Amino acid sequence: MKNMKKTAAFITAATMIMSLSACKGDVQTPAVPASDTQAQVTEHQAAEAANPAVKPARDIPSIELVKEMKVGWNLGNTFDAVIGSPNGTETPKDWETAWGQPETTKALIDQVAAQGFNVFRLPVTWDGKFGEGPDYKINEDWLARVQQVADWALEDDMFVIINCHHEEWNMPTEENTEKAEEITRALWGQIADHFADYDEHLIFECMNEPRLKGTPMEWNGGNDASRQIINRWNAAFVETVRSKGGNNKLRHLMIPGYAASSSEKCLKDIVIPDESDDKIIVSVHAYLPYTFALAEEDQAKKEWSADDPADTRDIQILLLTLKELFLDKGMAVIIGEFGTRNRFNTDARVDCARYYITKATQAGVPCIWWDNNAFVSGEAFGLIDRRTFEWRYPAIIEAMMTARKDTEWGTGDIAGNE
Repeated sequence: MKNMKKTAAFITAATMIMSLSACKGDVQTPAVPASDTQAQVTEHQAAEAANPAVKPARDIPSIELVKEMKVGWNLGNTFDAVIGSPNGTETPKDWETAWGQPETTKALIDQVAAQGFNVFRLPVTWDGKFGEGPDYKINEDWLARVQQVADWALEDDMFVIINCHHEEWNMPTEENTEKAEEITRALWGQIADHFADYDEHLIFECMNEPRLKGTPMEWNGGNDASRQIINRWNAAFVETVRSKGGNNKLRHLMIPGYAASSSEKCLKDIVIPDESDDKIIVSVHAYLPYTFALAEEDQAKKEWSADDPADTRDIQILLLTLKELFLDKGMAVIIGEFGTRNRFNTDARVDCARYYITKATQAGVPCIWWDNNAFVSGEAFGLIDRRTFEWRYPAIIEAMMTARKDTEWGTGDIAGNE
């Protein structure tokens, strides 16, 4: 949001509402002098005038907030795309379309919302769009474009998750710990300031899949040091956002473990920065069962059945682990990425999606499908063709939405087959 726009809106709104004495909403605030209260009122109303997405934030714990989430959708391979050798002259469009995706439109997001998705995860790579330290100033045009797309989803009554995705600066090694923490604080400080007046429908996610890239440990749980470094960065992220103004005291914040892994080892090593903070959400990625959902063709299995314990076991174990480690302790969890690759096996994918959402709903965990607009080769997780707006696999969507609607939240026999 441009500073001039915000200033003009502030002056206009302040002129109209000088007689008001308090903001509407349920936010709990300490008593302040009347003059300070008036300033807070006019500032908030000014923000609302500048941007309709701005609303008072509810003071609601994450474990309650996630109950309002149905099924989510990722705008994959778009704002998270990278350019191999950027020269510094790239426009937001250059970055957004670098991996062959079309520019995102409001019409696309309207289509997603119309299918019943009410969580919109917006993966964002900031690398290449910010300057040198110590300020690490984010390019204003990039931040404005991220805001525009987030606003479109918020206008459709969706929850929106913004993160740091394919970053190269957050390699979790001891020699990189302090530098990456410095960047973490700088970036999230700017993002939190920019979106300070957005309500609880805007969620921040610290990192995507922080890991030891290019090493034998990359996808194998890392080591003790890397897992603790990620905990340190998560703590810095939470502290930074909480130190900012507006609704950031009430902002719901997602933190991953190593690689956002669903392995028990990585989940057990997650340290919650402040256990008294009831607005922390554990972020997990779980393409399960791996051989059916994500594996390359030479290791892949095309068939899946809810009646086969070998097919359902991994999903059950994950949800039981999440229940024991987090959910039973009042800690919310979101599976930020899941899905199954197209192997020309739609019926099996439908059955797996139905089962996955049913069991996750019974556990009390929202799930967000990874859609990268790919349909035939490679990691083909696409559901909607972003150029034609054709939904390629409507049966998968129907299965997920029906399972979420017809399943009681947070109860049920997770370990039982349907």
